[in-house]
Amino acid sequence: MDIPAMRASFAKAAAAGDEAPLYFYAHLFLSHPDTRRLFPVSMAHQRDRLFQALGDVVAYVDDLDRLVPILQALGRDHRKFGTVADHYPAVGASLIATLRHFDDEWNPALEQSWTDAYGLVAQVMVEAAEKASDQPPWWDAEVVAHERRTIDTAVMWLRPEPEFPYAAGQSVSLETDFRPKLWRYYSPANAPRPDGLMEIHVRAYDGGPVSAALVRRVDKGDVLHMGPPLGHIAFEAESDRDLLLVAGGTGLAPLKAVVDHVARIGPPRRVDLFVGSRTEERIYDRVDLERLAQEHGWLTVSFAVSDDNLSPLEQGDVGEVVVRHGPWSSRDVYVAGPARMVEDTTTRLVETGVPPGRIRSEVFAPSRLGPSLDGEVTE
Repeated sequence: MDIPAMRASFAKAAAAGDEAPLYFYAHLFLSHPDTRRLFPVSMAHQRDRLFQALGDVVAYVDDLDRLVPILQALGRDHRKFGTVADHYPAVGASLIATLRHFDDEWNPALEQSWTDAYGLVAQVMVEAAEKASDQPPWWDAEVVAHERRTIDTAVMWLRPEPEFPYAAGQSVSLETDFRPKLWRYYSPANAPRPDGLMEIHVRAYDGGPVSAALVRRVDKGDVLHMGPPLGHIAFEAESDRDLLLVAGGTGLAPLKAVVDHVARIGPPRRVDLFVGSRTEERIYDRVDLERLAQEHGWLTVSFAVSDDNLSPLEQGDVGEVVVRHGPWSSRDVYVAGPARMVEDTTTRLVETGVPPGRIRSEVFAPSRLGPSLDGEVTE
């Protein structure tokens, strides 16, 4: 495969903006009308997903050790849409037709490179889906509790059926009957429990149909659909290093799951959790975090506010506050939250001596339609 030529070709299609995904879906639905049922009625929140995923694949197509495990997870995950092996050739044909349409230097060699690359992607995903055939494509998850913590934030407790295997730091996709065929990704805020309950944090965003429904319309007794777990923040559960956890917004959820894992499974270690927010009133899980700190002598929880001069909490961006309390060079570090906060915090930590290989991050943003290869981006 001529990977540089593929990347240049993809860049031309990506530069066309909305025209490229519109062309792709028009080609797919006209050539294979049966695929239309796999997608939501409104495509407004769907169109850019293809090119988001394709961009990730192109970026890492020459790093199979990194790419293949994620493609396998996606292959298992796509079973929830009703995707079967026969759909992959149709998607591949429409993808190549789209790339050809937007590339005035298209040639047979480039088409062969794309055909080979897509064939590899499809093969890995299909094989992974087939190996997961003994598992359900999705789980029903009853809402056993639903609490509005702020005007735009809710904490839910779900009970999946049948048993749902996952690990602290992973993410799951959720669908509600209020928004059929629209799946969005969220990170459980607890490690697996004997009773199977899962804590989910959701913040509603303008233009976010699923998050708004989960915060404002879903209630106790409703049943959601839950896709299989995907690994992103890559929590090293076997490490015995002390931990530094830095959270912004609902990026708190996977880090709270890490705290829960240490509390109930171990190994014992020191954990410092910093939670950043613009204002004190937006720290939606403060009561429970303070309870955890009181129960566990090894856990310290600190709060920071960046835009609330009247608050007695420590002032400043959370990354700035974290560095004040350092050094942290001996810790395993996990950072989760909005993109700007994640970038600022990781940059400050590296500059103060934390080895980059010890830092793992996850980005939470309003566009969290699905996982990316660099971590996840929730609606």
